[in-house]
Amino acid sequence: MDQNRALIAFQGEAGAYSHLACENFEPAYQPLPCPTFEEALAAVREGRAARAMLPIENSLAGRVSDIHHLLPESGLHIVGEHFFQIRHQLLARKGARLEDIRVVKSHAMALGQVRALLSRPGLRAQVAGDTAGAARLLAESGRMDEAVVASAKAAEIYGLEILKANIEDAGHNTTRFLVMARAPIDPGQESRVVTTFVFQVRNIPAALYKALGGFATNGVNMTKLESYMQGGSFSATMFYADVEGHPQDANLRLALEELAFFSTQFKLLGVYPSARNRS
Repeated sequence: MDQNRALIAFQGEAGAYSHLACENFEPAYQPLPCPTFEEALAAVREGRAARAMLPIENSLAGRVSDIHHLLPESGLHIVGEHFFQIRHQLLARKGARLEDIRVVKSHAMALGQVRALLSRPGLRAQVAGDTAGAARLLAESGRMDEAVVASAKAAEIYGLEILKANIEDAGHNTTRFLVMARAPIDPGQESRVVTTFVFQVRNIPAALYKALGGFATNGVNMTKLESYMQGGSFSATMFYADVEGHPQDANLRLALEELAFFSTQFKLLGVYPSARNRS
C-alpha cells in the first residue's frame, strides 16, 4: 500500500462497485476495502482513512438499507456526492456455459438491478455479502453451474469470464454515493450546494405538513424526503432530507427555523457541492 496516498474507505472487496466509484471520484485516493459499512465509517473516524465512499441509493433498486441509520451516529460529515453508472456483468469460471448456470449470486442490491436476467427459467438467485466477494468465492469454488453478478474489474481480478455483458435492467442504472469525512468542508454560497439533514417531528396533528411548509413558502427545492423507523418503534419515525441551497441562504435559513419549531430532533449531516452530473 502506497503510504504517500490518502486512503478512501469503502465496503466490499477489491473489484466492488464502491471500489470503482472511489477510483472514478478521485484517483489520488487509494481505496481501502472494509468488510462492513460500519468499519468503513470507523476507518475515517479513527483516522485510518481520510474519506469514506458510501452508496446511498440506486436508480433501479432504490435506497441502500442501513445507511440512513448509520449516518447520524457516525460522527462524520457528508462532504461530497458522486454519481456512478453501474454496468453489471454475468461472471463465471472459465469454460462454463450460460446454459449450464443454475445459481446466480450477488449482493441484494445488484440482484435487484438484473431482474430480467433472473426471470430466465432454471435460474435461482442467491444473496451474497457483496459483488466482488461473490466473484472471489466463485473463483475459489470450482463450481461450473454458478455465476455471479459483478463488475468487469472483478472478472479481471479473480480470473473469471464474462458470460453476458451489461445485464442491468436499464441503461440509466446509476448509484449515488456520499463522501464522508471527519470535518465539514464549507463549499460557500456561490456554487450549487446540497444540504442534508435528518429530523423527527413533534407528535401533534399535521406536524410533518407544518414542518415542511417553510420549504414551500420560502421557495426551497427539496430533492429527497424519506422516512425510516427509529429504535424499532412504529411511532418514532425519522426523516432524511436533501435540499438545494446553503443553510446561510436567507430562504433556507427561514425554512430550517420553521422545521425546528415543529421538530423534536434535528441533525445536519452535511453541506456539500452538488455533483456536476446531478440531474
